[in-house]
Amino acid sequence: MRRSIPAAAATLGLALTLAACAGGGTETPEATTSATADGGSSGDLVVWVDETRQAAVDEAATAFEEENDVTVDVVLKNFEDIRADFLAQVPTGEGPDITVGAHDWLGELTQNGVVAPIELADRAADFEQVAVEAFTQDGQVYGLPYAIENIALIRNTALAPAAPATWDEAVAAGRAAGTPHPLLIQTGTEGDPYTYYPLQTSFGAPVFTQNEDGSYSPELAMGGEPGHAFAQWLQAQGQAGVLKTDITYDIAVEAFKNGESPFIVGGPWMLEQFEGLELSIDPLPSAGGQPAQPFVGVQGFYVSAQSENALLANDFLVNYIATDEAQLALYEAGNRPPALSSAAETASQDPVTAGFAAVGAEAVPMPSIPEMGSVWAFWGVTEANILSGAAEPVAAWDKMIADIQGAMGS
Repeated sequence: MRRSIPAAAATLGLALTLAACAGGGTETPEATTSATADGGSSGDLVVWVDETRQAAVDEAATAFEEENDVTVDVVLKNFEDIRADFLAQVPTGEGPDITVGAHDWLGELTQNGVVAPIELADRAADFEQVAVEAFTQDGQVYGLPYAIENIALIRNTALAPAAPATWDEAVAAGRAAGTPHPLLIQTGTEGDPYTYYPLQTSFGAPVFTQNEDGSYSPELAMGGEPGHAFAQWLQAQGQAGVLKTDITYDIAVEAFKNGESPFIVGGPWMLEQFEGLELSIDPLPSAGGQPAQPFVGVQGFYVSAQSENALLANDFLVNYIATDEAQLALYEAGNRPPALSSAAETASQDPVTAGFAAVGAEAVPMPSIPEMGSVWAFWGVTEANILSGAAEPVAAWDKMIADIQGAMGS
């Protein structure tokens, strides 16, 4: 059994082997190919993880090995490199059997044919529905989810004792608190459509049409009257000074930390900056009358389409990663609510985790279809221009829709 083989070491092993070959050695072809770049050695399963997930996956792999008489090589990689390396290596027959990854990689991974569906069977009902939806495409599930992350309304209870039900209530409570900012949302001159999305959905303007299974079709749904209403609302918020394009992420976090607003829209990644504050995690208030649904990001594990041990990989994921023990270990490492419902219930004994989990359960997966890549460049800048008063809202929104459709080739 080998544990957490650094990717650099595996690559070095391959380089030394090739060097020996070039030097006129007598090694057989089998000897020169016994190590694969980043793939570890010829174990029954090779799993790519990053440092955050390493210990939890190691523990699950140990149990799997002991109970199944197999070998699992857990290979440590930088998370930033995993997607590109997986896309490059799998078509050549290299790479791992399993890799950790984000659900919004799914469109690119399936488009390139590098991932295989997994079989959850009756276990699908054991997970939060939004987590399974996030890894679903064309009716098939392609990832074993383990963590959910999303934004919510983070409230300083010393400045606002009650959760607001609507946007107007939040602004009124913020002004009543007498703080410099009634409410903080990171924006910047390029906009931030991810953070603004729940406000947009409250006007009934989702980015794409969502199918019954939770997946998305490449049909823009944020145009027309709902989109116009959201754009006009953005203009009004900018004119009232409630939302500003000079509030970047760092400025928003620092201001909330210093008690300059009772509310900030953000995720669990902010919390370490707010030590010492009494916080409540609340649902995002609706601005347009409909539910304010943020994007959900789901982390999970994919199986390589070229794996020669696909059944073994499926068994490891469904029976050893989809357990309370493994999901809670991953939760402790990454501070994100588990995707497995029973583990999420245990983790929700912490009220902050419970708050984010409750909001996430009513949220929607970030689209993973390839067409999503055509949206971001136009979306945020348009919102920022409307907020700052540099663009007329309806005309700017319509131009954004046309530009996105052009980029999508539709």
